[in-house]
Formats: sequence, structure tokens, C-alpha cells
Amino acid sequence: MSRTFALYALATINFTHIIDSMLIMPLGDIFIKTFDINAAQYSYLVSSYALGAVLSSITAFLYLDRFDRKTALIFLYTGFVVGTLLCGFAKSYIMLVSLRFLTGGFGGVIGALAFAIVSDLYKFKERGKAMGVLVGAFSAASALGVPFGLYLAATYTWRTPFIGLGLIGFFMLLLIIWKFPSIRIHLEEQTQKSSISRTIKLLFSDTNQLNALLLGSILILGHFIIIPFISPYMIRNVGFSQMDVTKIFLFGGIAMVFSAPLVGKLTDRIGVMKVFTVSILLSFIPTIAITHMDPNPVWYALIFTTMFFIFGSSRMIPANTLITASVGNENRGSFMSMKSALQQLAIAMASIISGIVVYINEEGTYSRYELLAYFSIFFCLICIYLITKLKVAKGN
Repeated sequence: MSRTFALYALATINFTHIIDSMLIMPLGDIFIKTFDINAAQYSYLVSSYALGAVLSSITAFLYLDRFDRKTALIFLYTGFVVGTLLCGFAKSYIMLVSLRFLTGGFGGVIGALAFAIVSDLYKFKERGKAMGVLVGAFSAASALGVPFGLYLAATYTWRTPFIGLGLIGFFMLLLIIWKFPSIRIHLEEQTQKSSISRTIKLLFSDTNQLNALLLGSILILGHFIIIPFISPYMIRNVGFSQMDVTKIFLFGGIAMVFSAPLVGKLTDRIGVMKVFTVSILLSFIPTIAITHMDPNPVWYALIFTTMFFIFGSSRMIPANTLITASVGNENRGSFMSMKSALQQLAIAMASIISGIVVYINEEGTYSRYELLAYFSIFFCLICIYLITKLKVAKGN
């Protein structure tokens, strides 16, 4: 019972921090107008959360496996909740960027810790299904949280979603303190006393773990590089209203609610390689369609944005199932922290690259967005090769 409770508690925690990390993107056009910033400055706002997560994840890499998972979770989630609340009271662009950096410093490690805890609790043969539940939190955040946040922002102010999310996080924090189980399996399996030098050696002496980190980083880079400008592009180039943007996340999230658990079960049943390869190849269809789209009816655009949600998340489930299995229990927390650091760095790089490539032309629309599709496909093709290099480590 405690294992099941922990899984769904982590999914709920993921729900809140995923909404927080995603809110900047669908509200992009509002921030650009409110703070009178250009596309490059907007990309810095998006990447600030990821850069904060990079620095904190590197620190967590050195220390995370020294603590009970519950203790670490309470510390990180407390900082995340406080940072999210403060974002709702930011009075300037610089202040908001700084607070997003602070929030990312705590929130960026939460995902890594959640994957580490699930990997501690579930063996490799049943881990795909558990990963599907965690990804399902992304689905719920997209289908329910982000559209509702956009509705609040459009109805009241952009500050409202951050304040509301912070209050929800506060009550979730109380539940974690009260009910979440202590998890110390990684401490019990450590054969030697943990130290910074040993933590570094366990990771960098293992080619399998290094390949897993490389795969996770490049996959995120390929996935994220078109995301920051999806909402602004749909508004200015395709003809969406700000409220229409909520439909992207609503329909995409609902579709993922059904697809993510199915992909998780298929991963356990027919194998990581088959599910990953098919998913990643199918994801190229919406990637090309979205980035090349001219003015079209909303329903037509939603077909491809929903496909992007389905196949984009589908490639993540088998990849993360194998990535988490490339390391044993002893240093899984530190490994997942480094994975988070590199993936957040990839998100920041993707945001900055997209901000450099894409620009607002004289007509007020975005140009060169289609170039990002070719970057995305190139990175994803590399991942098909990299995943064949991974092996399941002992203890999984």
C-alpha cells in the first residue's frame, strides 16, 4: 500500500511542478506584451528555470544519495512552493527571471528524485507501467492544470496561476510530511561510506551510465527545441486566440492520459527498443507539420499538436525506463540528479537556440521556425543509435 501511495503522491507532486515549469510557454505572448520584450529576451525567461535546475542538480548529484528520500523530497518541495508563490508577486521582467531561476533550483531536482524513488520501489520488469503513471502526471498537468492556469491568466492576471499553484503545493507539502514513507534502500545497499570522490567515480567510471546521460540529454534537446514557440507561433502565424492555446494542452493532455499508460504497458510487454523506435519516428510527423503551418482552422492545427503530445511523451517512457535501469540502487539518486542537470541544460540550450533562430518579422509573425524541426529530427535520429548502447545494470 505504501508503495502505491508513494507512486501516486509522486505523480501529484510531478503534476504541480510540471504545471509550474510549463506555464511560461503558453503565456509567452502575454509576457512579451506585458514586459515589452523581444523573442530572445523571452527565451531567457523560459531558460531561467532550467538554468537554476542545472546548478542545483549538480549540487544534488554530490549529496542526494546521503539522505533519506523523504527528507530530500520535503526540502526540495518546500523551496519549490515558496519560489512559485513569489513568482506571482514579481514586479518586473528581471525579478521574474530571477525568481524563475530560484524556483528551478528546487523544482528541477524534484523530477529526478521522483524517478529515483520509483526506480528504488519498482523492478525493471514492472517499471514501465510505473513510469507511465509519472508521465500521466504530465498528461494531467497538460489537460487540466495548464488550460486552467491559462484561463485564470486570461480572466484575471498572469500572476493568478502562480499564486494558486503555490497554495496547492503548500497543502501537498503537508501531506508529504504526514504520510509519505521513509525510503532508505539506497543507504542500506551502499557498500562503502558515501563521499564526493566516490560519487564521482561511480558515475564517470561507468560507460553505460555516461551513455544513458548522453541519450537523455540529446533526447530532451530534440524534443524541447520546438516547444518554446509553439504557443506564440500558433497565435501569430496560424490564427489562434490566447484562449485557443488552452485547447492545445487540453486535447494533448487528454490524449496522453490514455496513451501514456498504454505505452508503459507496451514497454514492459514488447520491449524498450521497439516502442522507442516506433514512437520517435512517428513524432517526426507532427514536428514537421507544426513548424511549417500557415494560417489554418484551429481544429486542423489541434490534430498535429495533439499528435506531438502523444508521440513526444511516448518516446520518453521507454527511454526513461532503460535510462533508470542503467544504474544500480547505490548511486541512483546522484545519477538521476546529474541526468536532471544535463537535461535542464539541454532545455536551456534549446530555448536559447530557438530564440536565436526564430525572430518576429515586419509583419509581426514568426520566421524561420521551420528550421527548428530539422534540428529536432537530427537529434532524435542520434538517440535511436544511442539507445542501442545501453544495458540493464545489476540490481534492476
